[in-house]
Amino acid sequence: MSPTEHSTGHRVVIVGSGFGGLTAAQTLGKAGVDVTLIARTSHHLFQPMLYQVATGIIAEGEIAPTTRLVLKKYKSVKVELGEVEKIDLERKVIVSRLLERVTETPYDSLILAAGAGQSYFGNDHFAEYAPGLKTIDDALELRGRILGAFEQAELSDDPAEREKLLTFVVIGAGATGVEMAGQIAELAHKTLKGAFNNIDPTKSRIILMDGASAVLPPYGEKLGKKAAAELERAGVEIQLNAMVVDLDYDGVVVKDKDGSTRRIESQCKVWSAGVAASPLGKQLAEQTDVEIDRAGRVLVSEDLSIPGHPNVFAVGDMAFVKGVPGVAQGAIQGGRYAAQCVIDSINGQTPDQRKPFSYWDKGSLATVARYGAVAKIPIPKTNKTLEFSGFLAWLGWLLVHLVFLVGFRNRLAALASWTLSFVTYSRSQLTVTEQQVYARDAINRVDRFADGSDSSDSAEKSETSSSKDQAS
Repeated sequence: MSPTEHSTGHRVVIVGSGFGGLTAAQTLGKAGVDVTLIARTSHHLFQPMLYQVATGIIAEGEIAPTTRLVLKKYKSVKVELGEVEKIDLERKVIVSRLLERVTETPYDSLILAAGAGQSYFGNDHFAEYAPGLKTIDDALELRGRILGAFEQAELSDDPAEREKLLTFVVIGAGATGVEMAGQIAELAHKTLKGAFNNIDPTKSRIILMDGASAVLPPYGEKLGKKAAAELERAGVEIQLNAMVVDLDYDGVVVKDKDGSTRRIESQCKVWSAGVAASPLGKQLAEQTDVEIDRAGRVLVSEDLSIPGHPNVFAVGDMAFVKGVPGVAQGAIQGGRYAAQCVIDSINGQTPDQRKPFSYWDKGSLATVARYGAVAKIPIPKTNKTLEFSGFLAWLGWLLVHLVFLVGFRNRLAALASWTLSFVTYSRSQLTVTEQQVYARDAINRVDRFADGSDSSDSAEKSETSSSKDQAS
């Protein structure tokens, strides 16, 4: 009998429209299973390419197709927009909110793929001065801050202020930090060269720093050194064993390995130093015996289910599975596996009959600079890996990311944008709007009004801060 015949009345709820959630919805949709996907945004985000939105290479729509349109061919799949506020395991209900509208969605099986946000390691106030790169809003805000720094420097007559405005600090030397630093360097040294009358963008200082002792630690020492050398050739200054201990509007306070501290004057900072899983994991821990790690990830069973709740799964960045990194492939494979477990259970399989989740590591790729990337590919059935860098790795990165982009039109648009950028150094997405510049401050003020903590004095200070943000 087909899954559709068995699935009558079986309701599956998926939380999150990232790689894990979307893959699970597609797998269940193909089988005709009734699915409700609840997500806080109306789009599926291809997060690994956000840095290209932030630096003007591609448009946000090219990496963020509308979830409804992606899933519209699956008639058994319904999409709901809302922020999940509560998981009620006892009642088997998900409570979500969209503005003032609260919705309760019952389930028989639940797949949690709510992803992760930026972690500031307990210093959440850093976000005001150094946005992360996890959402479209983050990318557009950073684009405004980066380009705004050049515009403010053009208007300044103070050499010290100009130096501060033309100093860009990227915190975190993982893949996102490396890619971001490399593209800021290219933007300053190539794209904007000769575009200003009073400043020379090629004199900009781009700093990549990390508290660790290497660039791209997961890639190993060999590839890390090659990436560092490529970045330095592109004009990026690398500072390792340098831990950020404080941030403010005008700069960064850094603690070096010897314990000494120093300050770097910089108005434009980017944070890519850590991630924190969705707070929904904490809710699960409060209702069950499941444990969460320091990053908030759920320690799931071998079948990615919550201990004691075989019908509740956590995948992607929400789940801690030994040997599975927090990358797109882990989420995709986890989402597909969890969906298949649901289909099998509808067809009569019991939880004890499930085979443990097995991750296939297809390798890691990271771009460093134009025509330069690093690649680490495991060799099947061995403990060895194939490591290479340069143009071949860069071509591999292009191919893999084109394949994983959702939709033929998006692939074609991204390829056109890449061709324009790589051949001419030109970038077609350098527009900055007032909303991008002021949005964070406006949202903060709305939150203060909602909390009843705003006053005429704080509003006045916020207005002053808002004016400053345009420069940053």
